[in-house]
Amino acid sequence: MKHRSNDADSQLRCPGTLQRRAFLRTGAAGLGGFSLANLLRAESSGATTDPTPKSNKSMIVLWLWGGPSHMETFDLKPEAPLEYRGEFRPIPTSVPGIDISEHLPRLAPLADKFSLIRSVSHESPGHVSSTHTLLTGYPGDVVETPPFHPKHPDLWSVAAKMLGERRTGVPTHVVLPRLRYNGSAYLGGGLEPFVVSSDPNDAKFQVPNLGLNDVTRERFSSRMSLLSRFDLLRRDVDASGLMSSMDTFDQKAVSMLTSDAARNAFDLTGEDPQTRDRYGRHAVGQQCLLARRLVEAGVRLVTIDFPCVPGQKAFSWDDHASVWNIFEQMKIRLPVLDQVVSALVQDLFDRALHKDVLFVVMGEMSHTPRLSNHQGQPGREHWGRSMSVFVSGGGLQMGQAVGATNFKGEEPQTRPLSPNDLLATWYRYLGVPVHAQWNDFAGRPTPLIPNGRPIDELF
Repeated sequence: MKHRSNDADSQLRCPGTLQRRAFLRTGAAGLGGFSLANLLRAESSGATTDPTPKSNKSMIVLWLWGGPSHMETFDLKPEAPLEYRGEFRPIPTSVPGIDISEHLPRLAPLADKFSLIRSVSHESPGHVSSTHTLLTGYPGDVVETPPFHPKHPDLWSVAAKMLGERRTGVPTHVVLPRLRYNGSAYLGGGLEPFVVSSDPNDAKFQVPNLGLNDVTRERFSSRMSLLSRFDLLRRDVDASGLMSSMDTFDQKAVSMLTSDAARNAFDLTGEDPQTRDRYGRHAVGQQCLLARRLVEAGVRLVTIDFPCVPGQKAFSWDDHASVWNIFEQMKIRLPVLDQVVSALVQDLFDRALHKDVLFVVMGEMSHTPRLSNHQGQPGREHWGRSMSVFVSGGGLQMGQAVGATNFKGEEPQTRPLSPNDLLATWYRYLGVPVHAQWNDFAGRPTPLIPNGRPIDELF
């Protein structure tokens, strides 16, 4: 596991105190525990002092970077002209009137456990600008080259700022295996996620910062006891109080190190092999299983970036005709998506997590309803004016399709929705006040989102 840090992290350290404790810290440094302390300290520096009641809600987002075409997934148009409808056909689900792709057969019987939002629309043209629009509610010119940092705080940073930890000693936000786009903008530092970049399907998978490694629990406990006795002596002469506050984060890190619940959440070896098989013995399958275990352990936000699957040409759903055949690549990706999404949906309901865990599958855009062709190779180009979003659980109303596009899939025909409506929905679900404001970099009061309303059909 690695934690993304910045210069602000170093400013959180108290000059002069680390040297006084270096001889004790050296003995525990191999545990990796005090990198956890730094993370917890940073999270605290970014946490809100707003007395807003903290909700018990969690959210898992499976992000399909590049933008999955709605015409091949959740909003097929079998009556449209051939140059629009493509090769795939819809199949009925367990909910009359809701059809999905023939390559999602495992999801079809679970339609009473999910809802489809089919009428989301935006005008952002590129991947980064679209992601900025979807995650902040503010469209704008965004440089399409790394590093990608939003000009306004994204969903993850806002939730971390306003809500903080769901359970004491557990990270607020865990990322698997990467977060392509993240930033707190003018909310300040200390809101970064905990990144687990290694593959949980690997037999050697472990999260080093949550293990005691080669140090026995007894030896670890004796060192912490010695540290505690030293601190009691030091507090008598440390009038600043800075060291005392620092100990709080050390203790939280130690709690995570020695907590069976925190450590076991990452230990997939204890999971039923049949359950692991149901999710799929590949990276994204085990990441989705790990996400379920993490929210059970108290993590508030888990984001999964859909990785390459065997046979896939790139880490992306960006199906341009000039790069590959959309139908060939979809036939590789969709069965995997079908497997992992159906497994997680069923698991959340079977384990009675569906009331407090919202599972979202989405990308930053869709692709053109009209097929393009490059030297005989079919594909679709960037398109945000009509896109679908999959949601399951969260105590919301399932078994419905919200909104509809026209018969060619080009634009919303009923119930047009914006990214801000999506964000307002997520914030209402999580317990974040939709009308909150912060001062931007220029000191101007800036709304959390400039407009938008929660999607009433889901509540």
